[in-house]
Amino acid sequence: MGNTPSSHKISAQDKAILDMKNQRDKLHQYQRRITVLTDRERAIAKEMLAKGDKPRALLALRRKKYQESLLAKTDAQLEQLEKLTSSVEFALVQKDVVFGLQQGTHVLQEIHKEMGGLEHVEKLMGDTAEAIAYQREVSDMLGGMMSNQDEDEVEDELNALEAEITGVPLPSVPTSELLSKKRAEARQREQEEQKVAMLA
Repeated sequence: MGNTPSSHKISAQDKAILDMKNQRDKLHQYQRRITVLTDRERAIAKEMLAKGDKPRALLALRRKKYQESLLAKTDAQLEQLEKLTSSVEFALVQKDVVFGLQQGTHVLQEIHKEMGGLEHVEKLMGDTAEAIAYQREVSDMLGGMMSNQDEDEVEDELNALEAEITGVPLPSVPTSELLSKKRAEARQREQEEQKVAMLA
């Protein structure tokens, strides 16, 4: 379980960040120790004053002041260390972004190579436009040469070919007038006669 080596290698950057964070933790521990010492020196100064030993109280306050100056220096060092750690971590993020951009650019260039470059795309677009224009010319020429009667004959021939292929004969077109048309004409005559009769 814990005996197998990790598949993720620790880089020099990872080690440097870890070292800086360890140093930060040590500085925090040092600050806590100094704070305890300053509190103790203050308590000693109070105790010495209560006993009437002013020189020892003064010495304790001087040691307290010295410890406070060390604490201020530690704060400044801690701030610098935290800024440096943040800068290194941000630089690593930037490095990853740049690597991602490089990879994306490489993939994009490969895709462009597969497409044949800009000249190939322009040639292809030109060829397509030429083919469309040629097809229009052919359609216009054929359409202009045929009359409506020719077009009807072509349609009839197409229908006949479809009937041959499917084996289903097409119904014949009636040559006599339809009954419904005759009825409509008769009704119209009756209505006209009724109008004439009403007017008279």
